[in-house]
Formats: sequence, structure tokens, C-alpha cells
Amino acid sequence: MVFPEYRPRRMRRTATMRALIRETRMTADQFIYPLFIIPGKNKREEVSSMPGVFRISVDLLEKEARECLELGVNSLLLFGIPETKDAMGTSAHIKDGIVQQAIRELKKKVPEMLVITDVCLCEYTSHGHCGCLINGEVDNDSTLEILAKIALSHVEAGADMVAPSDMMDGRVAEIRATLDEHNFEMVPIMAYSAKYVSSFYGPFRDAADSAPQSGNRKGYQMDPANIREAIREVSLDIDEGADIVMVKPAVAYLDVLAAVRQEFDLPVAAYHVSGEYSMIKAAAANGWIDGDAVMEETLLSIKRAGADMIITYFAKDMARILKNRR
Repeated sequence: MVFPEYRPRRMRRTATMRALIRETRMTADQFIYPLFIIPGKNKREEVSSMPGVFRISVDLLEKEARECLELGVNSLLLFGIPETKDAMGTSAHIKDGIVQQAIRELKKKVPEMLVITDVCLCEYTSHGHCGCLINGEVDNDSTLEILAKIALSHVEAGADMVAPSDMMDGRVAEIRATLDEHNFEMVPIMAYSAKYVSSFYGPFRDAADSAPQSGNRKGYQMDPANIREAIREVSLDIDEGADIVMVKPAVAYLDVLAAVRQEFDLPVAAYHVSGEYSMIKAAAANGWIDGDAVMEETLLSIKRAGADMIITYFAKDMARILKNRR
């Protein structure tokens, strides 16, 4: 069909008509909201490089969670900033650790909230790396047992899902085996499967106090140049027992996200990371863009590329807009 017989603009004439044929839709229950938990009481500290994002103490979690639920955001992803750090990240898996306290508080006060926990060592180690250091190198295999201990401690505290983000080889299998052994076979794993070493993580490291003290993470996070490797990584995690696979970052890696979506039929998550968030916030603050419009277009692009769910610091903002449209 060619013009004038076919006119695509016929279906764009009104808002109702455009909505009728809309191919990609977002709902608030597809968002996962990250939260940074800190020690103390009645603490709410804005992250300087992430306007609108706060580090909060455990006693403020209930209010935050209920606000999310009211907006239709039903899932949280918890990151903890401990009081003390050591070379082995011991405080990551202690019974009374910061995340473990947060999980128990949420499941007691707001049981309907889905609680997902980040499983990694970078926030807990004095050197800031995601695994154990041996002779200055991150040692893969000795890290696996610690990661499994972290995941188990989170689930024992009441976590609904665990999300290993370390990028150690074999960690999904180790965590799955440990959870199954302790009768937690029904707890799913959301694997950071294609996690790239990225300059977009800068503001997150401010929030989580997790920048490496020496070296970098290029030896375990993925090279931004590679996409075939991402498919291999996702395939390995699925074989090891992942229930959800993830691409991180999202916007700069939409091609990877689309390729993963096309290749696999498991649910796919995308992490709209801190730098992607902060760039929009900064440009909007300077009056260079319409922040809300760019936020929505960006999140829509992530959905269009194939994400079933989006981890985003914009979760509440976008949910509020969607709610007001009803």
C-alpha cells in the first residue's frame, strides 16, 4: 500500500486513537525502586549526585514503602551501607546486618511489598571490590561461598528474591544450591547477567560508598564493546538456575537488551542506572529539557527494547504521572 491509499497519520489523529494502537505500555507494577539503607535512626540523607534520591535509616522504611504501594510500585531493591567494613565483607552476611534489619522491618510492617536484595560485597569490603582479594586480584571461587552466605542470610530474614550483582562466574549455581539445601527452593534469583563495567555507575558509588580503593572492575564486569559475550553470560546464568536475567546499564545498552529479549524467553530486567538518572535530572534542573517528558521517553525506550521490568530511581515519579492519567 502506498500514498494516498494508505495514510499512517489516520491512526494518529486523536489521543484515543493513538492509545488504541499503542504497542508498548508501562505500568507502575513493572517498576522496581532501589533503596539505600544506612545505620541510625530518623536519618534521611539526599545523595548529592542523585537529586531526589535519599539514603534512609531502617525506621523510615515503612513510610517509604507505603508511599510506593500507594503509587502502585510493589517491589523494592535494597542496598545496605554498613557501620563497619573489612577485607572480607563480613557484615554483609551477619544476622543483624543493615539489610537483614531492613528486610525484617519491611516484612513485619509492610508484608505485601516484594523485597528484593542486592547480593554483592562491594558496599561491605574495605577495598570496595565485589569479591575477595588474593594477591591484589579478585578471586572468583573463594568469593562464591561468601555470596551464598549473604543470599541465605537475606532469605532467612524474609527476602522474597535475591539479586547477585557481583559478576563472579558460577555464583548463581552456588546460591541456588545453598538456598535449595536450606529449603528455600521457592525463592527466585534475579541475576545481574549482563552487567557491564560502566562510567554510568558514578553516582551510585556516592550513594553506596562502594568505589574500589584501587584498580577497577574490568576483570569481572563485562567489556562495553561486547554483545555476543552478553548472550553467553545470560545463557550460563539460566543454566545455573536464574529465574530473571538482567541487563545493566539500560539506556546505553538497549541493543544488548533487545538481543537478550529475542534470544531467551525468561523474564528480563533492565537497570536504569544512576548516571542515566542523574543526567536527566541535571539537564532538567538547567532548563535544557523537559525532565518528566524525557524520563517517560527514556523508560518507554527500555520497555520497547524488551524489558519486562525496570529497576529505576524514577519509579515513584513515573508512577505518579501514570496514576494521574487514570
